[in-house]
Amino acid sequence: MAMENKLGITDSIELAHEEERLSKLRAIELFESGKLNDLVAGTVSSLITIHKHLFGDIYDFAGKIRELNIAKGNFRFAPVMYLKEALKNIEKMPQSTFDEIIEKYVEMNIAHPFREGNGRSTRIWLDLILKQELGRVIDWSKVDKDDYLLAMERSPIKDIEIKHLLKNALTDDINNRELYMKGIDTSYYYEGYTIYQANKLK
Repeated sequence: MAMENKLGITDSIELAHEEERLSKLRAIELFESGKLNDLVAGTVSSLITIHKHLFGDIYDFAGKIRELNIAKGNFRFAPVMYLKEALKNIEKMPQSTFDEIIEKYVEMNIAHPFREGNGRSTRIWLDLILKQELGRVIDWSKVDKDDYLLAMERSPIKDIEIKHLLKNALTDDINNRELYMKGIDTSYYYEGYTIYQANKLK
């Protein structure tokens, strides 16, 4: 069964394709309009704005902090009861150096504030921080998919791998739309997180 959506789609594969198509159109719009550069980098509100813009055509929960506990495999993301406090703490984290920015990115990934679309939204959020703070962004075409996934899975315990991987992909080509779009290519980055009702994870 497909996740409940505004499009009335009941097939999960069809929904995934339509979600990718519409979110990419919205991502381009966000980039081309210059609205992205008006956001305050590293804030929860900027991430909410990004998520709402990308997925507002598809889900009622776009731009809304989740009220369900979610997990991927054996890893449980931040429990709902602690999520809002976790987000406040993440927002306060420093972001003046590359290491600080990636540490903040890792913590936001652990928080996983939305029911769906966290990866795409947080990669745009990450690039915005890097762009505003360091005048750099990630060239996602230089980031191997499997290496990225493994590094992100291990990052809550050891973030040296993801730091190394992303540092080697830094570029000062900050206004390149093609590089920006690579970061939200769902055929390149797996985002299939399993959603559970909150009481099932107690």
